[in-house]
Amino acid sequence: MPFNLLRKYPDLLELNHLTQKEREKSLRRVFDRDISNNSNFRFREKQIHPTKQDGRDPLDILFSHLTMEVEKTDDGKKKGRRLYDEHRSVRLHWLRFHIEESEPEHLEIFSYKDRVNRTDKIRTYILDKEEKYVIILEPLRSGDAYYLLTAYYLNKSYGLKQMRKKYLKRLDGLH
Repeated sequence: MPFNLLRKYPDLLELNHLTQKEREKSLRRVFDRDISNNSNFRFREKQIHPTKQDGRDPLDILFSHLTMEVEKTDDGKKKGRRLYDEHRSVRLHWLRFHIEESEPEHLEIFSYKDRVNRTDKIRTYILDKEEKYVIILEPLRSGDAYYLLTAYYLNKSYGLKQMRKKYLKRLDGLH
């Protein structure tokens, strides 16, 4: 299990041979190293925080968003329950690599005004177009920090195309 702590981008974590409990423990160790216990978890000098939700630990919410996907019905509607997502999980250690902009030549970083629940929300995207991986941050109202909303592999046929459309309609500068 500790071998996953040695993995580096673009390698993937090895999780398939682990039981569900071992897999969660291994992922949690990577998450704790890169996020929970990382006092310097920042994007361009701005601190990154997990999103908050009444009655739930923000780090547990974030861990869930980074390793699970919302279950959907056959017609694409969200059921609300989250299920283990192998594609997200094996790339969990990529998050820090991209947040630190370790290889900026592979990245497109931009802000875009998303429509979320009938409200406009500015989001900042860190897109690795080569590996088809995206991180989504939301600036705090104060503008001095970010919420980390999620990060995932663009494994759906429309994923990269959707990101390209957002990039073409990006806002001037980062928010």
